[in-house]
Amino acid sequence: MIAGWFYITYYFVKKPLYYLDHIITASAKLAAPTTEQIILPDVLKTVQDELNQVREMALRNAQLAKEAEQRKNDLIVYLAHDLKTPLTSVIGYLTLLRDETKISEELRVKYLSISLEKAGRLEDLINEFFEITRFNLSGIELQYSNVNLTRLLEQLIFEFKPMLLDKNLECRYSISPNIIVKCDADKIQRVFDNLLRNAVYYSFERTAIEINVTQTTSQTIIKFLNHGNTIPKEKLERVFEQFYRLDSARGTNNGGAGLGLAIAKEIISLHQGTITAHSENEIVEFTVTLPLL
Repeated sequence: MIAGWFYITYYFVKKPLYYLDHIITASAKLAAPTTEQIILPDVLKTVQDELNQVREMALRNAQLAKEAEQRKNDLIVYLAHDLKTPLTSVIGYLTLLRDETKISEELRVKYLSISLEKAGRLEDLINEFFEITRFNLSGIELQYSNVNLTRLLEQLIFEFKPMLLDKNLECRYSISPNIIVKCDADKIQRVFDNLLRNAVYYSFERTAIEINVTQTTSQTIIKFLNHGNTIPKEKLERVFEQFYRLDSARGTNNGGAGLGLAIAKEIISLHQGTITAHSENEIVEFTVTLPLL
């Protein structure tokens, strides 16, 4: 009887310890996950599936972190180039103004205008980087108020007239008078500024940008449409990512540092809304949806 009791006890204690050894070994693999599947005894099939799910999630997170780090490194390279180009122009023209004692008034005005334009470009780039840092901070509080969306968009379009004329663009809009939304006016204006600026940068010359606004009983929908190169699907899914630039080879004059859409998405998410992108047949459309509060 004693021998039988020892045997039964040994059997029932050894088996859980055997399973425990397998689980400990499998768990150790999660510290440095690989593509190799975790295999456990059949009786632990449920645990095996859960550990493999954790392993796959860890692999995905590691890959995403690697891609984010690469985009951040790329962004530093782009920033260095984008800042250096206008800064070089500013220094060059200011040096000419200092050294050329007999420069004509016409050239003096021209050099000063170019220097001011390039300095403004530097300011825009630096502001974009401060913005993305600010919107990444937690605990941002929205300052809600009733905003006349119609007037806000009309004012924005008016401010963009010089940029539109520069590319021979026309901006058409369809919006009912005095549409009211409850939102943070400054932040929502930043979203629309980014979307319209993006449309101007990437529109074909002599085309029209369209802004259409509709309102239902539960939400307000704002669409920005422009005519430009079709964005491939694989890039379209990533345009709202931080540190992602649609065209990594573009020059300094073709847009910002690649952060405007990331900022826009952050703001819309804070408003519990959505922002999406669609592109086909040389038409690009961004749709913002804001809930009625």
